[in-house]
Amino acid sequence: MRVVNSGPVSPLAHQPNPEATNAKEKMEYRNFESGDLYDRVYNTYKLMHTNQTVDFVKRKHAEWAGCTHSTLTVMEALDALDQLVDESDPDVDFPNSFHAYQTAEGIRGEHPDEDWFHLVGLVHDIGKMMALWGEPQWSVVGDTFPVGCRFQNSIVYRDSTFADNPDDRNAAYNTKNGMYEPKCGLDKIFMSWGHDEYLYRVLKFNKCTIPEEGLYMIRFHSFYPWHSHGDYMHLCNEKDLRMLPWVTEFNKFDLYTKNPELPDVEKLKPYYQSLIDKYCPGKLHW
Repeated sequence: MRVVNSGPVSPLAHQPNPEATNAKEKMEYRNFESGDLYDRVYNTYKLMHTNQTVDFVKRKHAEWAGCTHSTLTVMEALDALDQLVDESDPDVDFPNSFHAYQTAEGIRGEHPDEDWFHLVGLVHDIGKMMALWGEPQWSVVGDTFPVGCRFQNSIVYRDSTFADNPDDRNAAYNTKNGMYEPKCGLDKIFMSWGHDEYLYRVLKFNKCTIPEEGLYMIRFHSFYPWHSHGDYMHLCNEKDLRMLPWVTEFNKFDLYTKNPELPDVEKLKPYYQSLIDKYCPGKLHW
């Protein structure tokens, strides 16, 4: 398997005009400083950064990692995201299910022979199901970061949103390594709780056969301080560093395929159902 270090994402097959005026330039994505959605996004991160502590994350692992909340197929979970608009996302204000197909189709265009990669694009956000089951969005969506060590400056709104987080004042947690050993590996790190870790746990629990590269993409695709800013490298082991190019490759599709030109989902479903049947068949425990 090979990572393609290519240029801009190819236009999606369902977009007849790739130069449409409503398409964004890359520099316009992830604008956390202004825009129509600013208040919604900032308030979501403020709640997240106040409440995501070591104790909170450990409670969420105990609550969700056992996969006792429901039994659904992957397609049923994906269809349920028609009801969800991500309150942390400054780029889009449409249901998350459309973003899933946009991401998957972008990947299929550049990696046509790696069908598991297409499926990762489709399913990467379905852990957001937690929000439909009563979990507040600030513990489901948004960028993730380690808890139990110093919050780095690359975290969104770092300067203005952590003042009420008790871990930020805890001497055991607010050093560079905090509660961790250097180079211990990301598998031993408690990340802020969210849809990434939850879906990873669901796929492992149900023994889905997505390759390890795909599981890393799912587990860490929202860890922007790591894959986009180079922070927390001192906690990474050799495996993390081998997987980082895969996460980075995934990120360009996750981010740059967001577009108001929505895909024809019904035409795409049969292909993606075949991938679900191959890698994550039947009813899964959630």
